[in-house]
Amino acid sequence: QVQVVESGGGLVQAGESLNLSCTISGRNSDDYTMGWFRRAPGKEREGVLCIKWSGGITAYTDSVKGRFSISRDKANVKNTLYLRMNSLKPEDTAMYYCAADWLGECSGSWDGAFWGQGTQVTVSS
Repeated sequence: QVQVVESGGGLVQAGESLNLSCTISGRNSDDYTMGWFRRAPGKEREGVLCIKWSGGITAYTDSVKGRFSISRDKANVKNTLYLRMNSLKPEDTAMYYCAADWLGECSGSWDGAFWGQGTQVTVSS
């Protein structure tokens, strides 16, 4: 069984930075494509950034380019995914979710992925 756990959300002011972490535990955790998604109140879920199991990175939305970055640490038994968020804006306010899809593609549906419970990010103006 794969477990996905996010952490690091909180309340910050516009212009500040925040780091999110996501750990994935389970067999063959290195083989998971991992991504960050978010859902703002009243809006549909949108992809933020994805890192493929083989290392390629995909940005799903232009709104985070130059401000957000994704990285991954495979050195530990628990694979850890990071989302570094700089220059945060009120429109970045959302519940942020981490997902892991075994040998998946960033462009895939993520229907078979394992999802975390989410971590709330709130940016005040």
